[in-house]
Amino acid sequence: MQPDQNEYPIDYLNQIAPEQKKPGLDNRAFLMIIGIGIFLAAVVGVLMLLNSGGASSSEKLQTLSARMQTLQKISNTSEKSIKSGKLRTTNSTLTLFLTNANHDIEDPLLKNKVTPKALDKKIVGKENGAEMIKTLEDARLNATFDRIYAREMSFQLDTLASLMKEIYTTTKSKSLKEFLVTTDGNMKPIRTQLAEFNSVTE
Repeated sequence: MQPDQNEYPIDYLNQIAPEQKKPGLDNRAFLMIIGIGIFLAAVVGVLMLLNSGGASSSEKLQTLSARMQTLQKISNTSEKSIKSGKLRTTNSTLTLFLTNANHDIEDPLLKNKVTPKALDKKIVGKENGAEMIKTLEDARLNATFDRIYAREMSFQLDTLASLMKEIYTTTKSKSLKEFLVTTDGNMKPIRTQLAEFNSVTE
């Protein structure tokens, strides 16, 4: 009996069969491409966040100037509504301090390409003190002006000090740094007096 002519050795069949790709190789490459894509997207996102996040140096300086101008106006107009002699004295010192500070900041601002009398209208609008003015008017009508004024102005000076500290740590301008140090030093006693008055009346 002769062997079937259609039968082939197994080795021969293995040799002519197409080589199968190792499972998982394509998946690994695909996952690697996805990983690289995600990494690049994350890097681009971080760079965009760093470039757009936070206010610019110019915006911070304009905010500082606008806020000080507003606080000067509020302290000046509030003088007539204050009943306490002690608070009135503190407020007179505050008004004088803000008047001098608004004058002294002009040169450092100009050196940093910011014009105090031509600030961005959006920043001026944001720092117009409308909310504080309304709060003080309500306090005047309710005969609680002194306590509310001391509390509100104390808070405003605290935020002003924080803004000045933030600017100080980022600016390289010598004249601006000198202004910030001097202004912060002059403001500390007033902040203390307002805080003390506020704690006594609470």
